[in-house]
Amino acid sequence: MKTLDVITFGEAMAMFMANSTGPLHEIKNFTIELAGAETNVAIGLAKLGFNTSFVSKVGNDAFGKFIRQKLQEQHVQVDHIITDTQHSTGFQLKSQVKSGDPEVQYFRKGSAASKLDITDFNEDYFFDARHLHMTGIPLAISSSARRFAQHALAYMKHNKKTISFDTNLRPSLWHSEKEMIETINFFAKQADYVLPGIEEGQLLTGFHTPQDIASYYLEAGVGTVIVKLGEKGAYYKTVQEEGYVDGFKVPNIIDTVGAGDGFAVGVISGLLEKLPIEKTIARGNAIGALAVQSHGDNTGYPNKEELLTYLTKHYQGVN
Repeated sequence: MKTLDVITFGEAMAMFMANSTGPLHEIKNFTIELAGAETNVAIGLAKLGFNTSFVSKVGNDAFGKFIRQKLQEQHVQVDHIITDTQHSTGFQLKSQVKSGDPEVQYFRKGSAASKLDITDFNEDYFFDARHLHMTGIPLAISSSARRFAQHALAYMKHNKKTISFDTNLRPSLWHSEKEMIETINFFAKQADYVLPGIEEGQLLTGFHTPQDIASYYLEAGVGTVIVKLGEKGAYYKTVQEEGYVDGFKVPNIIDTVGAGDGFAVGVISGLLEKLPIEKTIARGNAIGALAVQSHGDNTGYPNKEELLTYLTKHYQGVN
């Protein structure tokens, strides 16, 4: 079997997308799609030609089968998605909007994925991967998933694998804001690359500027911090260098969900290919820009040729 480029874990859900605009309780027709921050990243990287795997638990139900099928169609490895016969697969409802942020309602409490625990960790399988991508979401869904996350992070660090961490705050999943901030920062400070959004960074660190947010994590031992600034692009800082990379102008923003995960796809792909930091971030900005121009969390993610075409047309530093 080909060596894994990237491994990630978390909760995948079936997502019912409204086929028309309006309040969710008035919608009569929905289209089912796959949802989940980590699955978005795994799919996006697979589209770019990387060998990726998603680790999780699903129920022995139609939603669980749907998740496996959709990931396999996108060439993501699913051989370490465990079937839990005692708990069901989570799902969500997502509204359709003409522009901006859609309404999302979750039905995930007590889901199979929330039962992921340290006993489900397969050392040999994780050791085979070059890079681990994590988000803050599994840390919120249960204490057992948090144990799994800590073990995965410690194991990959011990074996000198690179680790990226997208803060991906979901306040509604936490018992308190204090717990969320303390837990997210505990994990983020152990990663090599931290990718907060500007508002997330402000909440997590108490600082307001991208420079100060980045410095907070650098001083804790993180190697590179990239602060997402939405349509303005991103700011990066390492011990040696810092700077801004402009975003891409988007004529019509259709759906913002999945843009941050798309950004992570671009950044991780650039890191694995050892591109210069500015080109790496430009990839992230490009995929984020493509993501917001379509409905669905990851339907706008490009393959390698489409990404290169977009960058060639819109980014002068592509070559």
